[in-house]
Amino acid sequence: MIKFIDLFSGTGGFRLAIERICHNYKIPCQCVFSSDIDINAQKIYLENFGETPIGDITKIDENDIPDHDILLGGFPCQPFSICGELKGFEDTRGTLFFDIARIIKNKQPSAFILENVKQLKGHQQGQTLQIIINTLKDLGYYTDYQILNALNFGLPQKRERILIVGLKNQTHHHNFNWPLIKMPMQPLSEILEKSVSDFYYASEKIRQNRLEKVKLNQKYDQPTIWHENKSGNISVYPYSCALRAGASYNYLLVNGERRLTEREMLRLQGFPESYKIVGSYQTMRKLTGNAIAIPCVATVTDSVINAILVNLNVKKISRSHTLYGNELYFSFSRSHTLYGNEL
Repeated sequence: MIKFIDLFSGTGGFRLAIERICHNYKIPCQCVFSSDIDINAQKIYLENFGETPIGDITKIDENDIPDHDILLGGFPCQPFSICGELKGFEDTRGTLFFDIARIIKNKQPSAFILENVKQLKGHQQGQTLQIIINTLKDLGYYTDYQILNALNFGLPQKRERILIVGLKNQTHHHNFNWPLIKMPMQPLSEILEKSVSDFYYASEKIRQNRLEKVKLNQKYDQPTIWHENKSGNISVYPYSCALRAGASYNYLLVNGERRLTEREMLRLQGFPESYKIVGSYQTMRKLTGNAIAIPCVATVTDSVINAILVNLNVKKISRSHTLYGNELYFSFSRSHTLYGNEL
């Protein structure tokens, strides 16, 4: 049995990833604790997992958290992101990392996986990340990080995130390898809905404005997503730029005409079709913008679990079969395989 905790749980992407990987290894797993202060995150987590995450992590006594093998946490990225003005530890949310650290210090899990925006690497000339890494190493963990792009894990979304992995055992550390793979990108045509309501369409004025700005350097036979940057320049890609919680409603437009639907945003993050939508459009934009790209995190989780199996007396399964084979490919069109009744 692998026990894990889901900190800053959001939409539960980390949980879906580890449950899938444990299922592949035929290892039972259990989420023994989850936490998120956002009321909408709590509601959607309850609807999809049957439990409500505990609230403010700063007010949780680490002694009250059950023992666990793996700690998962996508701690708040806004203090380190471009949209969040890169305030880092000066932002109260930036100090929430130290709540993760005190839990790790007290509970001493076998491993942890943390996720944040790629800008964390360069924040304050790298000093912020170094503080984080040194803190985790001082707690007795072999710690490493990589920046991974969801585009390389099959999703049609350019989403670069830093993953920080820590392993308590030196043997586990030597067994761990970062995934060095590049999956073929799922085409947008498989993500986008065939028909959507008028609600999602931008006004004629906005659409014409986009047409005047856009520079089509090549013709696309398949759907595209038009991305407007802070300078107002428009780029056209056969994939989506990173979903963002606080971006304008017209930041991303399908074929320059309409906004992404709630289901499409979930698909771009690798969530299964069975995942339930809860709340308004604005709420779902925020939740999916803050969510993790499940296939990306799942590959790292797979590597971590593969590394710690040495102490679990569990026969390792070929990872090419468990994660990278076509029948278990992380895509919404195969969600019945990934999250079907067998779970």
